[in-house]
Amino acid sequence: MRFFTSVVQRNAEADEQRIHENQNLCLPRQAWLLFAAMTDPNVQVRRATIEDLAKLTELWQQEGLPVEEFARRFQEFQVVELAGESMLGAVGLKVAGTEGWLHSEVFGAPEFGDLVREQIWERVQIVAKNHGLVRVWTQHHAPMWHQLGFKLPSADVAQRRPAAFSGPPAGWTCVQLKDDTGPPVSIDKEFAVFKEMQHAETQKIYRQARTMKIIAAIVVLIVMILVVFWAFAYFKAQNLRR
Repeated sequence: MRFFTSVVQRNAEADEQRIHENQNLCLPRQAWLLFAAMTDPNVQVRRATIEDLAKLTELWQQEGLPVEEFARRFQEFQVVELAGESMLGAVGLKVAGTEGWLHSEVFGAPEFGDLVREQIWERVQIVAKNHGLVRVWTQHHAPMWHQLGFKLPSADVAQRRPAAFSGPPAGWTCVQLKDDTGPPVSIDKEFAVFKEMQHAETQKIYRQARTMKIIAAIVVLIVMILVVFWAFAYFKAQNLRR
């Protein structure tokens, strides 16, 4: 009986040791990726491409997000990857006028969360500057977002959140990137103004060209008259000499 109990105990201890060994084989992979991402200068933050769609779909499914809808809007997502080794995470950035919305954050592993948020925010500030964004909104409430400057908006600012940013009315925070400079001018209006300016400039050039043609014609006519007059005077002088 003692021998049987001893054998069972040894088998249990061996099973427990194998479990720990298997766990230790998994943990170093994530730990290595996190360490590499924090120290490797080759960490890339970029706009998602079609090649990222398979991995993004996997991450969206894990979080229960609308895969089909996001698949049509995949270029809305900014991704963080470790030099082609692994996608660490992604966050959506939707733009409406001069307002941006960070949404639907997903991570390859939970421990990548703050690293991805910090890296994404650095890129979002560049994208926001290029788009002339005044504010960036989010409904994510991880402490890192608050550390990056997201705060509850005032009542006046809250009313400026675009209707295109779906979600419950409560729980929004934002970062003010620059002062409001009045209502945004749409791209169509800017293009119309540019087109009108181009048209006016073209008409001005045409008028100048017509004027130059008229002046050239007058000069040619005067030269022809002078030539005819000179020829007439020349032949008349020749006849008088005879």
